Amino acid sequence: MLKRVFVSPDPGRARLRFAARAVVGIGAAVVVCGLAGVSLVGAVVGGLAALLALFTVTDATVRGQAVTTALLPVVGLPVLTAAAGLHGHPVARDLAFLAVVGAGVYARRWGPRGHSLGVFAFMTFFIAQFLHATTDRLPEMHAAVLLSVATAATVRFGLWCYERRLPPAVVPAPPAGTGLARITTRQAVQATVGAGFALVVGQLVSGDRWYWAVGATWWVFVNTTSRGETLVRGFRRVLGTVVGIGLGFLVAVPVAGSAVPTAVLAAVCVFGIFYTAAVSYTWMMLCVTLLAELLYGLLGVLGPGLLALRIAETGVGALGAVLAVLFVLPVTTHAVTDAWIQRALRCVHACTAEAAARLAGTEGADPAPRVAELEQLLGRVRLSVAPLVHPLNPMHGRKRRARRVLALLDDCAREIRGLVAVAADPEASHDARLAAACWRVEAAVEALTGGGTVPAHQERPLAAEPALAHLHGLERALAELAAPLRGPSGSPLVGA
Repeated sequence: MLKRVFVSPDPGRARLRFAARAVVGIGAAVVVCGLAGVSLVGAVVGGLAALLALFTVTDATVRGQAVTTALLPVVGLPVLTAAAGLHGHPVARDLAFLAVVGAGVYARRWGPRGHSLGVFAFMTFFIAQFLHATTDRLPEMHAAVLLSVATAATVRFGLWCYERRLPPAVVPAPPAGTGLARITTRQAVQATVGAGFALVVGQLVSGDRWYWAVGATWWVFVNTTSRGETLVRGFRRVLGTVVGIGLGFLVAVPVAGSAVPTAVLAAVCVFGIFYTAAVSYTWMMLCVTLLAELLYGLLGVLGPGLLALRIAETGVGALGAVLAVLFVLPVTTHAVTDAWIQRALRCVHACTAEAAARLAGTEGADPAPRVAELEQLLGRVRLSVAPLVHPLNPMHGRKRRARRVLALLDDCAREIRGLVAVAADPEASHDARLAAACWRVEAAVEALTGGGTVPAHQERPLAAEPALAHLHGLERALAELAAPLRGPSGSPLVGA
């Protein structure tokens, strides 16, 4: 797990820049809140608002990101007001919280913007419970949110907008459908039911910290689609929390209340959250847990009993999510995995065609956005296949096949990146052999996605031309994909 975090590829050092900018943006937001004279509670609200503004906004374009960031307070402030106003009315507060959970998940049907606004709405309600917010604190909390989001936006779009130099980051939407066939609708129902379970049982465990259970249920559902993904996410959340609690005894408890050490450690945790999010949910949760412990230390309530309670409430929340995905409108792993793999394969063909057009001198041909889309789709494939390659999966045959599929898809991506690099060379030329190889790639993709027979790969002489060599490597990987995707008897990679 440690190796995966620090050895995983980081093209263009995107994760490093993402994490470093987060530390700068959140640190600046907290400083601005302090200069504005807000209290410690207001600074905590501001820091968390800035974290969400920098972490959750993932629109494909910089303009889209700016619009979504501007909309965060529009959604968050009314929710924060409602949460504070219902503080003394537990039944109404609980029903409102469940409504926010359902609406926040349902909003994902509108893509990255809906997802970002849904997360921000949920987290503002959660923060109100975290800080036991009441209406008398609302002016200060509203000011902290506005100042922090504005500061984070200044850093993201002004001081450090590295996205302007990159192709648009294509964030793929989940497989489509209508009514209850739409995955986001089913997940909204699942999340609401799971959060309801977590809320009731969490309150039985603790009348003060029950919201941790609801938060655990919510975050298990974020960026998952199938029941298999959700089960793995739940396990990793509990694991990350337990390890983070153990680390907290060594780090957070000794410095509780000390401003300077807490600030330094909080900055390290923020960096860790952003740097590890794309490669290890367990490590991200470890950093989130440690950050929460540091904040509780500043607020003067950190202790061994609180840490033990955090583990118990996280377990309740994860159990709520597991029960919901197993018994409430379940979304099968097979359907989701198959959809993502097919989309990734079609994107492989689109990348190849665009690169070939670029080599042929077609004006306006640019494979770079397609490569960005392929990277995003392969990330979704890895997430979807995660239940199959998990160490606890007892189906060893399917585990081997899933690993082989991932390895071959990575081979495809590597050959595509090499082909695109060659196509970017103005001296590169196009000939009939490239056109024939591209046609064979198209035929292989159509066979893999349409259930036909994939043409057997024919070994060819080592090509001197780099573009042709990459295409031959791509042909080989696609031909070898047929066996693990369908199994020895034509069975699918995953069962229903």
